[in-house]
Amino acid sequence: MSLKYIDQAQIEGKKVIARFDFNVPLNNGAISDTTRVDRALETINYILEQKPSKLILMSHLGRPKGKVKKEFSLEPVGNYLAEKLDQDVVLTESCTDEGITTLLNLPKTKIVLLENLRFNPGETNNDIELAKTLSSYADIYVNDAFGTAHRKHASTYGIITFFKDKSFGGFLLKKEVQALSKVLEKPEKPFTAIMGGAKVADKIKTMESLLPKVSHLIVGGAMAYPFLKAKGFEVGKSLCSDEDLALAKEILRIDQGNKIRLPLDHIVANSLDATSGSETTDENISADQIGLDIGPKSKADYSNTIAKSKTVFWNGPMGMFENEAFSAGTYSIAESLAKHSSTCFSVVGGGDSVSAANKSGKADQLGHISTGGGASLEFIEKGTLPGIQALRFGVNA
Repeated sequence: MSLKYIDQAQIEGKKVIARFDFNVPLNNGAISDTTRVDRALETINYILEQKPSKLILMSHLGRPKGKVKKEFSLEPVGNYLAEKLDQDVVLTESCTDEGITTLLNLPKTKIVLLENLRFNPGETNNDIELAKTLSSYADIYVNDAFGTAHRKHASTYGIITFFKDKSFGGFLLKKEVQALSKVLEKPEKPFTAIMGGAKVADKIKTMESLLPKVSHLIVGGAMAYPFLKAKGFEVGKSLCSDEDLALAKEILRIDQGNKIRLPLDHIVANSLDATSGSETTDENISADQIGLDIGPKSKADYSNTIAKSKTVFWNGPMGMFENEAFSAGTYSIAESLAKHSSTCFSVVGGGDSVSAANKSGKADQLGHISTGGGASLEFIEKGTLPGIQALRFGVNA
């Protein structure tokens, strides 16, 4: 069954409740990065153009763990939306406030933003009563929160029980599904996956899923050190747990086509808070040093591989890129993808990769930048997500 999107819905005169991912970073009560809200505006504006009687917006923010915590209030999001939409956005006291029904019957009220869903413990527990209450506010349900589509929560999963044939995906969710499906189902070859980050254990299932499909699997960041150690190289004081070492050995064992590409050299230092590093001459790292970025040989090798690729999926940095002294390897990936954007379709998934792409100044030259870190990885691993399956097939009570 094909997934229905919001442009297939009859909206005029109806009440619409829409789930978004407004989980934005806050600094002293102000939004420090508005990207996630900005990405939702296409769907919000489309719904408003279709003249609904009411639009109810809902999201989580942070991890308040079922408790009301003022620092996680959606008030800054409501203020920002009111400014961008040039309309009043009314924030409720809670997502189940008794006054919501009255509010929705007021003729002047057009847009309502429910207070943080995760202030209610029923949200993450997929509580059916909470889902039922949320559903009572509207005639149509829209999910445009790809970043939480891998969770079976009340607002992304249980709620669909009450919207038979009236559940739709938003435009952001559509873009995510199309881009990731392109990578997963029919990637143009050569297909290269680039995996970085801190721990093999965090990416093991994704790597196992990708290995049969890719032409090359580039590994960078701290994840690379267990692989190098498994191949007999010295990794010094670099991050390398026994668990990750065992997992790396297993992945190398099943890599029948020698697809895995590891760093040829490194940028190293003697502590994590170093302000500069030095280059190694080969794969080995001396006993008193920590690997913190890929070296020039590795950058050249990885860039050369990207140049020959037609499809690239990138998840995770090549080093401790938040420290400028060890950011060059990660930025070189973004620069290579941007340079070859006319011949190579790229998907960037994962918080650190997206942050690196943005900081590199090359984000607007890349194919698709996913808003969902864990969600994009799980989609690559499983081919779908619970929230997307629910939209497609419904949910039984």
